[in-house]
Amino acid sequence: MMRGMRILMISDVYFPRINGVSTSIETFRHALAEQDIEVDVVAPEYPAPTPDHGDDARVTRVPARRVPFDPEDRLMRHGALRRALAAGPRRHDLVHVQTPFAAHYAGLRHARQQRLPCVATYHTHFEDYLHNYVPALPKAALRAFARNLARRQCNTLDAVIVPSGAMEETLAGYGVTAPMHRVPTGIPVEHFSPAGRRPAGAEFRRRFDIPADRRVALFVGRAAHEKNIGFLLEALPHALRAAPGLMLVIAGEGPALPALKRQAEALGVTPHVRFVGYLDRARELPGCYAAADIFVFSSRTETQGLVLLEAMAAGLPVLAFAALGTREIVEPRRGALPAPQEPAAFGAALATLANDAPLRRRMSEEAHVFVREWTTEACARRLAEVYRDVRQRHAARQPV
Repeated sequence: MMRGMRILMISDVYFPRINGVSTSIETFRHALAEQDIEVDVVAPEYPAPTPDHGDDARVTRVPARRVPFDPEDRLMRHGALRRALAAGPRRHDLVHVQTPFAAHYAGLRHARQQRLPCVATYHTHFEDYLHNYVPALPKAALRAFARNLARRQCNTLDAVIVPSGAMEETLAGYGVTAPMHRVPTGIPVEHFSPAGRRPAGAEFRRRFDIPADRRVALFVGRAAHEKNIGFLLEALPHALRAAPGLMLVIAGEGPALPALKRQAEALGVTPHVRFVGYLDRARELPGCYAAADIFVFSSRTETQGLVLLEAMAAGLPVLAFAALGTREIVEPRRGALPAPQEPAAFGAALATLANDAPLRRRMSEEAHVFVREWTTEACARRLAEVYRDVRQRHAARQPV
């Protein structure tokens, strides 16, 4: 086993900003400690950090400015970022970039100056949702820009880490020739296990006025346009025709939330929807999963789909689009069903699942077995192997 490595992770995003990148960084930095790999994180300062954002002596915050038209994110100041990297108290063995903005360019520059290997994880399928944030520009131009940028950035690296086979195929289609390694983030399965969670589920239902006898379909994730949550609202009236007691719970905050609430009202389904906001992943989310009967997901842009795995660890059958990164979770049909991508058909499939308790129980049992292949520990071991491989290859190329 590789011993004593020190990794420098650099990201344009980290807690208290909630998204998959933040979760991946936090998951890996703790899990890698079990592999005797120390991880230092460099990330933006936020104007109102929360008490539970997880900072410790290995997290360096860099002064950052607001991003126009994006109230949730911050862009690290270039000068401050360079100084933070230059002043780092530890010698590192490898630089791991997590995002393609300031972190990419500063991280690659720092790695080359220090003669260190540099890898990056390609977390986000930008070409599919960039138009949601820059609507004034043509979609085709934004797609071409995203593809060209990804190809240029990835091909400057020693290796690229992808969370799914679909993402690897996508980058290869862009013309990425750098070595690619498939390493999903993984989840702490025991944290979401349903064992002993029933009281927390009942308390969650009381808290949000959800009757004990109602079937609950749950979505967890950012309330962002690319998550396609509006599709779930469109499908709900169709599901209610055959499963009139069904309720849709949407757990998450984000820029699309006001529009989603208006959409629910316009569709006349507000009494059948609960918007429960952001839930703390450690303290509140397990109870939310325990309160649900089915997990639903309609995003087409996920590079992995961690929330599907969390739901399956909690014993929930999953009805989700098999699109991009979620295909590897959904298509095996081991606790999950590929969902129709048309609202009426999706609603009919959801109603069938809501009304079929034996099917839900069978899928729950299958999910428990399947999710064991996606544990945090297993994925951290895979990432440690990537680090070792990249480091050895880099060392072999250095002049004696």
